Amino acid sequence: MNRLFWVNARPYNKKVVTTALESGADAVIVSRGQSKKVRDLGLIQTVSPDGDLKFGEDVVEVTISSEKDEAKALKVPAEKLLLIKTSDWKVIPLENLIAKRGKGLLAWVRSAEEAKIALKIMERGVDGVVLTSSDLSEIKRTAAVVREQAEKLHLVRATIKSIRPLGMGDRVCVDTITNMEPGQGKLVGNSSSGMFLVHAENVETPYCATRPFRVNAGAVHAYVRVPDGKTAYLADVSIGDPVLITDYRGRSEVGFVGRAKVEKRPMMLVEATYKGKPLSLVMQNAETIRLTKPGGEPVSITHLKAGDRVLSYVEEAGRHFGVKIDETIVEK
Repeated sequence: MNRLFWVNARPYNKKVVTTALESGADAVIVSRGQSKKVRDLGLIQTVSPDGDLKFGEDVVEVTISSEKDEAKALKVPAEKLLLIKTSDWKVIPLENLIAKRGKGLLAWVRSAEEAKIALKIMERGVDGVVLTSSDLSEIKRTAAVVREQAEKLHLVRATIKSIRPLGMGDRVCVDTITNMEPGQGKLVGNSSSGMFLVHAENVETPYCATRPFRVNAGAVHAYVRVPDGKTAYLADVSIGDPVLITDYRGRSEVGFVGRAKVEKRPMMLVEATYKGKPLSLVMQNAETIRLTKPGGEPVSITHLKAGDRVLSYVEEAGRHFGVKIDETIVEK
């Protein structure tokens, strides 16, 4: 799940707005007539009576100090974001609202520590936090806490079954605006139910320069994981799209596409199994294309052999337009 991070900039505070922008906040709350000042500093959503998101129309704020207030909050339409401010008791009201309302909940917080609690309540947490603090360091700390709450995926060790060359095909290089570290890459597969962790091109070789922002992901038909538990076809990925960057421990963060290159290349089919479940991916046939070993080390697909273990992600549900559904779907 992609968590929202908003910063309260009322009364208007230029330094707070600038720090929110630099920290990657999704929006700032300002008073009526202040949105233009924000736009002069950078592109970020404003929440105000005349902002990009409007109080009453898009966002409803409720202060909870009793069960009566909680009942009032539950009457807010599901399509509106519900911004919750609590008095002295913080956790119980949020627990109740998460259980009864589910999605669309944002919590007022005063620190990164409070944000951490709100984002983990009932092992699900709220969908976002709104920080009220003029401490610029606290804004940065809270932003880091929110980023940490990206999807945590359970990766498994799949066993390579076979590798065989195919003919020419269209493959996609996905370049993000983020440099990836060793052990990071993207989850890609012929099927959404079985995907490999394809390693970033951040490995030194004597033949070509590193491209730590790039994953040579696979053929155009393949699925790639994107935020909020969804997938996209590699053929559909384009500039500005969010994609999931995942490391060998299953920790994920959201990256954004700066370029997607489709080029004709000789291709290779990699097949593996995990507990009898088949996984496969068509990739470019080149030694600089790598999957990921269980310890995070990259391994060239040209060096793979039957019996080798690589990191993969498996799930049971099928997909409809990239969204997970409980339906019987056979992909072969």
